[in-house]
Amino acid sequence: MKTFVFLLILANLLFYAFSEGYLGKPDNPDAARLANQMQAERIVIVSRGEEPPLPAAGGRQEKAAEAPAAAPAETAATEAAANPPADDGRKVCLAWNNLSAVDAERVTLLLGSRFPAFTMNRRLEGGESGGWWIYIPPQANKAEADKKAGELRQLGVTDYFIIQDGPNRFAISLGVFSGQKGGQDRLAELKGKGVRSARLMQRPGKDGTISLQAEGPATAREALFGALNGNLARPAVQDCP
Repeated sequence: MKTFVFLLILANLLFYAFSEGYLGKPDNPDAARLANQMQAERIVIVSRGEEPPLPAAGGRQEKAAEAPAAAPAETAATEAAANPPADDGRKVCLAWNNLSAVDAERVTLLLGSRFPAFTMNRRLEGGESGGWWIYIPPQANKAEADKKAGELRQLGVTDYFIIQDGPNRFAISLGVFSGQKGGQDRLAELKGKGVRSARLMQRPGKDGTISLQAEGPATAREALFGALNGNLARPAVQDCP
């Protein structure tokens, strides 16, 4: 019993000494409390007095539905040219008069590549013929023209030059011939070497122009006009006389 009373008195004395600081105390009495404090700057208020909204179901699908689905209007002419109406047997004849050699070649290339059902007639108007020219059509820029010239050298063709100015800038000339037969023979020789992009064209003289006539299915008329508007500075076209 005496031992228990002694221990109780000793415990009270130790508690008194600790509370009065006789056994040492921290510099900041709130240090322990601050150490256990929550990081308030990380607390985010998500609502004030009301439940936060739930994410909408299928939100991703709603955003996808808002995206425009229609194709650009500019593609309409291209699609019409690629898929012309079925030929119903009716024919149309179109004429281009007094074209420069460059414009005549543009129309010829367009008809040959996208409207093969049309047959083309070509005629010089006024002035004397400037001969027959073998060439590769103008490239997009000098780098492309140089690249094409390199391909010619690899095929063993060295008799050429790149046109640097004028309407045929960056075209590659492969020779001018006084007669059609000479031009055709040289073109066949180039084709035999693998030059697939070379063409033969009759050149108008100093004051000459070129007239074209194209005959084909009447159902392709509007598609052809749309292709001319979308890809060329449209030359004047009219019905054949």
